[in-house]
Amino acid sequence: MQKKRIDILGANGQLGNELRLLSARYPECEFVFSDVADVDITDQAQLHAHLEKIRPQVVVNCAAYTAVDKAETEGAVLAEAVNHKAVSQLAAFTHEFSYLLIHISTDYVFDGTSCKPYLETDTCHPISVYGRTKRAGEEAVLSEAKRAVILRTAWLYSAFGNNFVKTMLRLGKERPEVKVVTDQIGSPTYAADLADAVMRWVEREARVQDVQLYHFTNEGVCSWYDFARSIIARVSSNCRVLPIPSEAYPAPAPRPFYSVLDKRKIKQVLQMEIPHWEDALQRCLTKLL
Repeated sequence: MQKKRIDILGANGQLGNELRLLSARYPECEFVFSDVADVDITDQAQLHAHLEKIRPQVVVNCAAYTAVDKAETEGAVLAEAVNHKAVSQLAAFTHEFSYLLIHISTDYVFDGTSCKPYLETDTCHPISVYGRTKRAGEEAVLSEAKRAVILRTAWLYSAFGNNFVKTMLRLGKERPEVKVVTDQIGSPTYAADLADAVMRWVEREARVQDVQLYHFTNEGVCSWYDFARSIIARVSSNCRVLPIPSEAYPAPAPRPFYSVLDKRKIKQVLQMEIPHWEDALQRCLTKLL
């Protein structure tokens, strides 16, 4: 029996690395892990040649320009190239190569003015360059792809790369106190749990015959301050976590104040239980400490 070939783009990021770990549990699949050294997805000719060579049944696009503040100042062109134009090419190529595209998107497509969790059908209104380019990528998939699943997620962290959890662990050792904003509300997401959701869609590949949009984060809601306190409380640190408003920590890119994503749709379709963010955090810290 021929193995299902899965091409993971952006394989050296947090989600890509978690998919590497998870791949051992799927012997029926053949994984190709690709990053910018293997294929520059912003180069249409390179991307086409890569897909021609791999001929995957599923492409998981983990690649993104995620330097949110830098995108506002000097990275706008690259953010547009990676988050929108390259995604548009991937979407267009689903017709030629007949693959399922699984594309990772973000809560930053919303403006954060809601007071209840965002549904997939809610109107998008991104307020940053990063958010606008990610939304443009979504729109390209929705209009150009033949078969695709868009997974919006938020507040991603893992044992890999740079992220909020690892930053708090470092500051907890270096400083007597750390100030964290308390008026931005969302749901942390452990990349290992997102990887599990991705693989559930890989298994359902033959059943996806159109373009679908879903939300996925860990369960539960908190502020960045709550999240930081939970991290510091689980390690041997005397560092105090102090709450501050966002206006006391100015940044080039505006953030949505409330970006909780409603996950009822994906839980119903995949018949899955999603771990609470505090339980997921403990699993991640067990790997890190």
